[in-house]
Amino acid sequence: MATMNLTLRVWRQKNSKEKGRMVDYKVTNISDHMSFLEMLDVLNEQLIEQGEEPVAFDHDCREGICGMCSLFINGEAHGPDRGVTTCQLHMRMFKDGDTITIEPWRATAFPVIKDLMVDRSAFERIQQAGGYISVNTSGNTQDANAIPIPKRDADRSMDAAACIGCGACVATCKNSSAMLFVAAKVSQFALLPQGRVEATERVLNMVNQMEHEGFGNCTNTGACEVECPKGISLENIARLNREYLKASIR
Repeated sequence: MATMNLTLRVWRQKNSKEKGRMVDYKVTNISDHMSFLEMLDVLNEQLIEQGEEPVAFDHDCREGICGMCSLFINGEAHGPDRGVTTCQLHMRMFKDGDTITIEPWRATAFPVIKDLMVDRSAFERIQQAGGYISVNTSGNTQDANAIPIPKRDADRSMDAAACIGCGACVATCKNSSAMLFVAAKVSQFALLPQGRVEATERVLNMVNQMEHEGFGNCTNTGACEVECPKGISLENIARLNREYLKASIR
């Protein structure tokens, strides 16, 4: 087991109204088996022992499922590894003596709460605008398993549903666009018969809410797909555009 000494350049910001700044910290004897968040835990223990305020950062499951652990590390969403969230990033991706720059997501629609924590409730409001289906509970409900769905459509729907809403697409996009997130949520339902009933309302409402939240436009750069920890495809954005065009004409 190898250990390393590192310099951490961490964004510190007391709240959304005060100006933030980068602060350097030294951490020593960091195991290459540690996860990135475990390394931040070591830093915070060190700060608490010194009577300083620990660095605030989001985390929950630490299993790559919830997407809470969203950090911009050395200029990359979730760090230098691919197909992982920050909690799945391990310190073996770094070298002894490295300087690691750690920042929050930077987007107007994701205001900083404190330090590395941002408010991503804009995603929740987009979801609430149309990311759901209504179910007939009158007693004549059709069993979903009885509805034939082509396997290709089911597979693509499940691929879109893998989006965990972490916001890496927004943080990576030069325009802070949420198109990949919205496209995944629209595609998840657009590919299934259960989602066709409200298809027109869904795409119009979700796109309108996305624009209202202040996210930028998509320019098909493709950085969002590269940095997405779940590999959500740009094909979903093409599907979103088709769904939006059809809904607008109707």
